[in-house]
Amino acid sequence: MDTIWLTGGEWLAVLRIGLGVWWLESWRHKDKKAWFEGSGIAWAADVAAKHRWEVVRSGFAVVVKPRPKVMAYVVLYAELALGLGLILGFLTPVALVGGLLLNLVYLVLMIHDWAEQGQNSMMALISVVGLFGMAWQDWSVDNLLGLFR
Repeated sequence: MDTIWLTGGEWLAVLRIGLGVWWLESWRHKDKKAWFEGSGIAWAADVAAKHRWEVVRSGFAVVVKPRPKVMAYVVLYAELALGLGLILGFLTPVALVGGLLLNLVYLVLMIHDWAEQGQNSMMALISVVGLFGMAWQDWSVDNLLGLFR
């Protein structure tokens, strides 16, 4: 593969690190105190209750609504773990698949919001490119430890 300036693997590492920064920013900008008090999940519950797809409404009611505090921790710490994992390149394939799944959940929940669709679509696309391009081969803890070769 011919590239300018960096190798193909290094460009994939740049993409992986950029996606990690994006996840970390998603975590950083949230008001943690309000999230842990339930505002984030309450907002999502309101969105889910008005959703056009019954599977989203009922799925949210069964999985998330009964345990808002736990789900707030899951969302916040998943975004933090994804960001750090991708930036450091640690357990990168796991982080890429986890991020892809989380983006798909966000995308389905926010199907009416064009801005959210764009952000989550781009993040999901980067995850797929990183996964199939094996973005852990350069500048990563995975590579240093000899993981996923």
